[in-house]
Amino acid sequence: MPARRRIDPSAGRAALRGWLASTREPDLHQPGVAIAQDAAPTVDRATIATAVRYALEELADVAPGGALEVRVPPFGAAQCVAGRHHRRGTPPAVVEMDAATWLGLVTGRVRWADAVAEGAVDASGERSDLSELLPLPGVTS
Repeated sequence: MPARRRIDPSAGRAALRGWLASTREPDLHQPGVAIAQDAAPTVDRATIATAVRYALEELADVAPGGALEVRVPPFGAAQCVAGRHHRRGTPPAVVEMDAATWLGLVTGRVRWADAVAEGAVDASGERSDLSELLPLPGVTS
């Protein structure tokens, strides 16, 4: 069963496109320049929140399950990835990052390995490697 939508997909895509348009694209071929924090967005907090929440919902649709919790404080979290389902307390696997890193990963502006290597992603537990799921296909179209 797909996750219940809270963000209208067209509003979510528009928010992501707005975030993309407001940031400069990092040079993924230069070490140390791959993290999305290098791109200071000029969009408002509500747009960023909508983009983050929409992308979390998309991830939950692409990889349904409850074995991993992806957290993007203070905007939201999603449970995803097939496996043991988490119900209470700390989940067995957690991935946490800030909004700029998450949106960079989702849109392909940041590579998973680069974000992890630079410490922009805190990932622990089984199934916490999202490299096969990111960037999310079609999130801005």
